[in-house]
Amino acid sequence: MTSGEHASLTYTSYLALDDLLAAQHPRSEEHDELLFIVIHQVYELWFKQMLHELAHLQARLEAGDTAHAIRTLRRVLTILKVVVAQIDVLETMTPSQFTSFRTRLDAASGFQSAQFRELEAVLGRRDQGMVAHYPEDSPARERIAAAMARPSLYDSFLTFLSVHGYDVNGDRRKLLLGVYTDDGGPATVAEHLVDLDEGVQEWRYRHVKMVERTIGDKAGTGGSSGAKYLRGTLFQPLFPDLWAVRADL
Repeated sequence: MTSGEHASLTYTSYLALDDLLAAQHPRSEEHDELLFIVIHQVYELWFKQMLHELAHLQARLEAGDTAHAIRTLRRVLTILKVVVAQIDVLETMTPSQFTSFRTRLDAASGFQSAQFRELEAVLGRRDQGMVAHYPEDSPARERIAAAMARPSLYDSFLTFLSVHGYDVNGDRRKLLLGVYTDDGGPATVAEHLVDLDEGVQEWRYRHVKMVERTIGDKAGTGGSSGAKYLRGTLFQPLFPDLWAVRADL
């Protein structure tokens, strides 16, 4: 690359701001529709970053790299806090303000977020229904299916424990009790995974309460049951083994 090409790079071109800032297309004249679009686009950007970080985390775990695994987990946890905090912004919109443009969404729904479904798969969800709403041979369906076919984050954690000399083929509760009793790096990783699990559950709870206060028990825009469906996702831990072992500590 020549010096002239270096000089031509600007803040705007590096971040593709012309494309980014032109990607909001409200379908009404309602003031609050832009906020709704921006927040959901930002969600998708954070989902993309979390997928990027979790892929790196799995690689670090499988290599037995405690320090970098912990650092990456801390970054994911911090991103997750930002994702949860965005609900505060969305909740500045009243039910009537959302209703003013809701019909313009047609069948568009957050349930269609392929990145969130991929994120769920990376975190361990194995439900073939996750791909049912995506056309066969579509890139979204392929990415979700591929994520379900790969080891989950918890699988990578077990590999991490194996690298550190733990026998992962026996009783899981006994295994984790040993990890916590040793109180070393693996125990710190385990606690960060519990933080992650709790953070995702917090996001689900805040999400369902936001939906309830905005549209009550109305059906979702994508044909889902809305808040009723979301309530069914609450209090389902990602890593149940890490919660169960607490009774023995």
